[in-house]
Amino acid sequence: MAQQAGLPLTDRSKGNYILSITIIGIFFFIFGFVTWLNSVLIPFLKIACEKNNFESYFVAFAFYISYFVMAIPSSFVLHKTGFKNGMSLGLVLMAIGALIFIPAAYSRMYGLFLTGLFVQGTGLAVLQTASNPYVTILGPLESAAKRISIMGICNKIAGVISPLILGAIVLKGMDRYDKTLLGAMDELQKNTMLNELAGRIILPYIIMAVVLVILAVLLRFSALPDIDTDKEDVSTSTANAGKKSVFQFPQLVLGVVAIFVYVGVEVVAVDTIINYGKAQGFTFELSKYFASYTLIAMVLGYIIGIITIPKYLKQEKALMISAFLGIVFGVLAIITAGIHCQATFSMAFAGYSLTLPFDLSVFFIALLGLANAIMWPAIWPLAIDGLGRFTKIGSSLLIMAIAGGALLPLLYGRMVDLFSPQQAYWIIIPCYMFIFYYALSGHKLRSWK
Repeated sequence: MAQQAGLPLTDRSKGNYILSITIIGIFFFIFGFVTWLNSVLIPFLKIACEKNNFESYFVAFAFYISYFVMAIPSSFVLHKTGFKNGMSLGLVLMAIGALIFIPAAYSRMYGLFLTGLFVQGTGLAVLQTASNPYVTILGPLESAAKRISIMGICNKIAGVISPLILGAIVLKGMDRYDKTLLGAMDELQKNTMLNELAGRIILPYIIMAVVLVILAVLLRFSALPDIDTDKEDVSTSTANAGKKSVFQFPQLVLGVVAIFVYVGVEVVAVDTIINYGKAQGFTFELSKYFASYTLIAMVLGYIIGIITIPKYLKQEKALMISAFLGIVFGVLAIITAGIHCQATFSMAFAGYSLTLPFDLSVFFIALLGLANAIMWPAIWPLAIDGLGRFTKIGSSLLIMAIAGGALLPLLYGRMVDLFSPQQAYWIIIPCYMFIFYYALSGHKLRSWK
């Protein structure tokens, strides 16, 4: 039976409610785990497949462009299959994408790796389109914001863990694959080493595929209720009666651009930092942790958002502050490049101290995670406010805007090849400036006149 939106918790079994929320929480964990693996795959495939900086960021392009291609088709798929069956289909597609990595690793064909990433992204697009409504519908409407926040933390914690796990497997000893060392070898020696390197990816992705298939089967036979979102349009059918196109809503159109640049800078902050750390003189053994630092900063920002919004800050004010911090951290990352420091952590009662090297520029790139944390939950409601019967298509356009994560890292990679890794970060400054404008006044527009 279809689940109606916003039923109070007293109308359902508390046990079923907890089970349903747990299942959706697992999906958001999967989103984060798979999405942020790209931060490790980019430096790994750059060496294994012998690519330059620009070419290496096609990893992010192949993954995120699937959202642009599949956002609207996913809605049609879910309409035919139902939300629960559609989510199972999304998990199976992700498993297929993971399995494509096996022939890709044996052949070291970059195109096959990118195909696997696109298929995984397609599965995630279906999952995201289906699971996001569940967060709101599977409980009282007045507590929906709390559930969304919990899901966001599940996503980011998975993002902290996944680069550490994959990095420990595939980036171990990567410094011996330096271009200079490889260039001194004959073709046979070099291919032998690179084939061995590429083979490291096979077992993790086989395990991933098996887990995803098991989850798909469990979901298919789970007690998770299906939902009927068609009823959402009944109460808003008379809203904006004079509007004939979704593009007549400036707050949405500008919001789509804001989501595009936000996702772009978020992906740049996470997916470039390992290579950037290497460029700043760190070994892969150290820099493989940097993506997790960025995501830890995002978790911290999420927690701050939960505490302060809306009790102390309106969401547009929080978005404005976040955009300003993004500009500040971005500029500081650029102008402090090459300034190395050391941090000492002491435990007096144990007589133990730890000294860690760090680079101020890398530190500020990691802090971009703090600035980016609450942008999605702040931009989204501002963009769809007042859309009425156009809410669904507006939401699909916002999902399509995730393609910013496909294009901005490519631009960053090209600028690295043309200029330098730190100068390439100038691309994020106008992005944050646009988000600041949207928070200040862009979201208030209701007419293009």
